[in-house]
Order: sequence, then structure tokens, then C-alpha cells
Amino acid sequence: MAKKKCDVTDLKLAPQGKKKILWADRDMPVLALIRRRFEKQKPLAGIRVGCCMHVTSETANLMRTLQAGGAQVALCASNPLSTQDHTAASMVKDFGVAVFARRAESVKTFYDHVNTVIDIKPQITMDDGADLVNTLHTKRTNEAENILASMEETTTGVIRLRAMAGNGELLFPVVAVNDADTKHLFDNRYGTGQSTLDGVLRATDLLLAGKHIVVVGYGWCGRGVAMRARGAGAIVHIAEIEPLKALEAVMDGFHVAPMSELATVGEVFITVTGNKHVLRAEHFRKMKNGAVVCNSGHFDVEIDIPALRKMSKKVVKEVRPLVTEYQINLRKSIYLLADGRLVNLSAATGHPASVMDMSFATQALTAEWIAKKGRKLAVEVHEVPRKIEDQVAQFKLHAMDVHIDRLTREQVRYLASSGEGT
Repeated sequence: MAKKKCDVTDLKLAPQGKKKILWADRDMPVLALIRRRFEKQKPLAGIRVGCCMHVTSETANLMRTLQAGGAQVALCASNPLSTQDHTAASMVKDFGVAVFARRAESVKTFYDHVNTVIDIKPQITMDDGADLVNTLHTKRTNEAENILASMEETTTGVIRLRAMAGNGELLFPVVAVNDADTKHLFDNRYGTGQSTLDGVLRATDLLLAGKHIVVVGYGWCGRGVAMRARGAGAIVHIAEIEPLKALEAVMDGFHVAPMSELATVGEVFITVTGNKHVLRAEHFRKMKNGAVVCNSGHFDVEIDIPALRKMSKKVVKEVRPLVTEYQINLRKSIYLLADGRLVNLSAATGHPASVMDMSFATQALTAEWIAKKGRKLAVEVHEVPRKIEDQVAQFKLHAMDVHIDRLTREQVRYLASSGEGT
């Protein structure tokens, strides 16, 4: 069991946090529907769930749902700057969740909190970046045998886990929730697109119309950012390494070029790749005076901040909240947002509740599926069952009062046969 019941910044912040949690809940009808069923059926009774996720109002409603299903839950932050302290306080005080998260916590405290969650000996883990899983595979291997399965909800984490599985290093089954259509088609694209620009605007107060914005990476997150930036009137450029994604970006109407070229053009640079040092010294040297750089990928390694610091004559913190000025010389400065951490959660409040409703509904139903499967899952990276995806989509359409057609009997027979032809 965890040695401490909680570690949050200030429990007095709980009233504000509760208002935000309940406000988010209004826009999460699918998760609320699942929570009501969980309260009656208790499908997670006796299950210990350890979570390493962004501590936001939306996450709070997922924790409430898991608890309604009978689970014992412990939560730590998946990023030091994404924690909403008032939400953390309310989860503890108003909803009885064991939370270990403080905004701007040190790396040491971050891992102390990860280990505290592992102390409850979880049987199911939920990760956003694979920090829980990584710790269970490196420093807490004795506890790995308790795990029925883990769930991973971000692209960066799935990349790490597939690499582990490919190397034969995986110790327990993992479900790639990030790869579910009900997650990446909506959360990654529409959620990241909107919240990333929200973070950039809150941090800088820039006018996006007419700005040259370079989006580094054209996965689902990059597509969302590019689409929303174009909608705001920006001139959008894409840097990509994969031919198919680059081709798709071109046919979506974006200018695609190598970063060596785009570095001289861009005024705002947004990285969303899940890779390391995609913006580095060779690019900083070519950037214009006043260039703004930020990251919306999970880890703070996409921008080579040590290189930027090394080539700067002076570094000025907090020229605006969450904006650091790197003075390259007397005529050129580059501005880094949120210390290179997730700009949408560090400088804004993350994805809107409506889109997280689908992601977290998928999480909740997948946790139920894992609990039913028990020890039967193979030690590999699994996809979310299609039945869960269809159920979440149907619930969401119903909540939005959107109706769709059904196949006729003739159409069902036709699709199941091969007799009819030209």
C-alpha cells in the first residue's frame, strides 16, 4: 500500500477544482453513462489501478469512473508542468482519489510519485508516456508480476512499448489505447490541434493570421495543429520524414520542405513528432529574430534546449509567463515556450472535455475488458477490441443527437456473399 494518502500542493484549492471537474463532467456524457453502469455492476471490484496521467479535470472524471467500478485508484502526474493543482486537491478532498502530483515538481519528486503509485501494487496501469511501465521494467521488476495489463494513451509511449516488445523486453501485456480510432482520430487530431494553439496564444498573445507556422511532424497530432493553424489564417508549412505522410500533407494543401529550408521561413515552430532533437542548433542558427519555438509532443526532448542554451549569449526567464528569451546575439532572440514541455497543457488547460470523453470512455471500458480477461492476455502490445470502439462511437453519436442509417437485410446478405458480380 502507498505510504502516503496524497501529495498535492494545497488542499485549500479543492473548491475551485471541484467546480472545474463538474464543469468538465457536463461535456463528458459517454463517460458519465459508463460511470452509472459501473456503480451498479462494479466490474473493477478489488482491482488496484495505478495511473500516470495528466492531472486535469477530465482525468478526474475518469478516476471517478474507475472508482465507481469498484477499483482502488492511485494517480501521479505524467508531466511536471501539466498538473492542475486545484484539480489535484479536489480529487483528494472531494472524491477520495489518492493523488501524488504537484505542478512544476522536480524530476526527483516526479519519480518519487511514480514509485508511490507502484507501492499500491497495481494490477492494471494506465500510462501517458510509459513512465510507469518503464519503471516497472527497470527499477521495480518485482512488482511487474502483479500486472494483468497496462494501457498506454500517447503516441510516444506506444513507440517505446512497441520497441520493448520487439526486443523481447516486455514483462506483461499492454493495450495501445492511443492507437484506437476513438482516441487518435479525435483526441490527437481535434484535441491537440485546438489545445496547442490555445497554449501558444495564451503564452504569446500572437496574431496567427499571416504568420508562417512550421509544424514538425504530420501524424494525427500534427494534422490537427496544421488544420487549426490554417483555419486561424496562418501560412502553414510541414516538415516530415515519412514519404506517405509528406505526400498526404502536400495533397491536404500544405507546403512541405526540409527543416533546413523551413528554419529560415518560420515565425512559429511547433514540434509534434515523439522524437528527439527535431529542432537543433543547425536550425536555430537559421531562424529569424523573434522566432517562437514550442513542443506539443509528450517529452521535452524534441527541441534541443541544451544546444539553444549553449549558443545563446544570454537567457532571460519569464519575459512573459512561460516564455524564455534566448538571446543569440545583439540582433537575434529566439523564444521558447513552457521550457519545451507540452505547450497545450503547460500554457493552457489541455484538450476540451468533449473530445477526452471518448478517449477516457475507451480507457474505462478497456480496463473492464482487462479485468474480465485476467491472466489470459498474451505478453504483447494489443489493440483495443473493436467492440469497445463501436460502443464508444455509438454512445457519442447518441449524446450528440446524431442518427445514422442501418443496413437493410438485403445489404447484409449482399456483403456476406460473393455470388453477385458484373
